[in-house]
Amino acid sequence: MSALTPEDFAAVALSLKVALAATLFGLPLALAAAFAQARGRFAARVVLDAAVTLPLVLPPVATGYVLLLLFGRRGAVGALLEKIGIVFAFDWTGAALAAGIMAFPLMVRPMRLAIEAIDREVDEVALTLGAGAFTRFFRVTLPLAAPGVAAGAILGFAKALGEFGATITFVAAIPGETLTLPSAIYGATQSPGGEARAVALCLVAAAIAVAAVLVADAVGRWAGRTSRGSR
Repeated sequence: MSALTPEDFAAVALSLKVALAATLFGLPLALAAAFAQARGRFAARVVLDAAVTLPLVLPPVATGYVLLLLFGRRGAVGALLEKIGIVFAFDWTGAALAAGIMAFPLMVRPMRLAIEAIDREVDEVALTLGAGAFTRFFRVTLPLAAPGVAAGAILGFAKALGEFGATITFVAAIPGETLTLPSAIYGATQSPGGEARAVALCLVAAAIAVAAVLVADAVGRWAGRTSRGSR
């Protein structure tokens, strides 16, 4: 740890901030996409499935470049957003956007599987008792799918924390602004005599990953007990 510089600690803090923002803002969208995939009956479902999977199969650099074209200061969307004070390119918010998009498929899949595992008769019983669509979702589907939602959130956080290709392409690696933990590791490996820094940063990343797994296991167990108790 003595090999780490203040800049490295700032990169760790920024990575946690980026991953948390990406997870919090992506979670509602991922849950909506998972529900639409699991229960939806519409012609464009195949388009939704492809859109959700696309960040997982595209090279991360390609995703970052597309984001730069769309959300850059001269991009079709970025130029409009800049007029109201919202900036993504070369800012930590852009790192959160890139990380959230790359983590999105990993967030959706556990949620979708959890929702598909719920017996449809449970929803039908709630319908016959007069529960509306929103009531059934929040009082029946969401509690029963809670373990999958928790798993998706933790997986998304872990993926966002380790995202590199799309982030560095979209927002670069500006110290104190967009330099995240993966970028700091890459920079250390490219610097003469930076091996000790690179190893220390990798150990930090591994510690955070292990902590995320432990939290995911604890949250999954708690959510499972809660969902069984709500039946």
